[in-house]
Amino acid sequence: MNAPPKIYVAGHRGMVGSAIVRYLLAHGHPTERIVTRTHAELDLTNQLAVQAFFATEQPDQVYLAAAKVGGIHANNTYPAEFIYDNLMMESNVIDAAFRNGVKKLLFLGSSCIYPKLAAQPMREDALLTGRLEATNEPYAIAKIAGIKLCESYNRQYGATHGVDYRSAMPTNLYGPNDNYHPENSHVIPGLIRRFHEAKVNQDQRVTIWGTGSPRREFLYVDDMAAACIHIMSLEKTLYDQHTQHMISHINVGYGQDITISDLAKIIREITGYQGEITFDPSKPDGAPRKLMDSSRLNALGWQANIGLEVGLKIAYEDFLEHQRIQF
Repeated sequence: MNAPPKIYVAGHRGMVGSAIVRYLLAHGHPTERIVTRTHAELDLTNQLAVQAFFATEQPDQVYLAAAKVGGIHANNTYPAEFIYDNLMMESNVIDAAFRNGVKKLLFLGSSCIYPKLAAQPMREDALLTGRLEATNEPYAIAKIAGIKLCESYNRQYGATHGVDYRSAMPTNLYGPNDNYHPENSHVIPGLIRRFHEAKVNQDQRVTIWGTGSPRREFLYVDDMAAACIHIMSLEKTLYDQHTQHMISHINVGYGQDITISDLAKIIREITGYQGEITFDPSKPDGAPRKLMDSSRLNALGWQANIGLEVGLKIAYEDFLEHQRIQF
């Protein structure tokens, strides 16, 4: 019998990477056939270190979930780091994978690759059809480059070397192992922390950036992990039938969106905060709406399973556990 593939999960301590590892283990993949490295053990922005790692470990498959991520504030504050670190990580990993015989790789992108005013819901072919949202343009450019890296290696080396590198574009993700930093987090972990702290401090109100009117789609991270394994497991002929040569990425979304205002009300209820919610319209809203068209992946047999309120309750429990460990 053939041994199960040796799988390298880049970014295994992050929200998505840890969910992929959880999924693999829960579905019987042997622990010894999953390869991970912490940032302290392997700096993915270091080309020589990444090449040496691949030469030594020789994985069969790669899930590229490592990235420098953050919300509007972080993207505005650290644009150079967001574009440089992400470009370096994905370039080093994808090239090292090819040079060491990896045939299958999945690159994880982001819905911010699409134009700010893209038609809703956003289809895969909306890529590169308009201007990006200014607040996270450097990050988006890096993620677009990752897609094009995968496509370029497929075009040049698919027939000769059997390279099959795929890209999945998730909507906004949340769940266990999220980043709850008070300034650099995304909207859901940021709101969970703020409402929890407001409850503890008995604050009368919580003020949220923007108008509260933008609509966002949110996907529980374990659903994303299931989608990743599903996409990687598809036969190449089937994958090729549902994608295009130069638009080969696949959207992964929940299928519904919600206003930031309504999201805040749900999180207020889940955390038990009793105070008022106000908005600061002097702060940026970001894109007015970001809903993914996931019909391509749905046609390939995948659907999201975990509802928003159920997922948010689990996320709040994870935050409380995070707080207990931290303090």
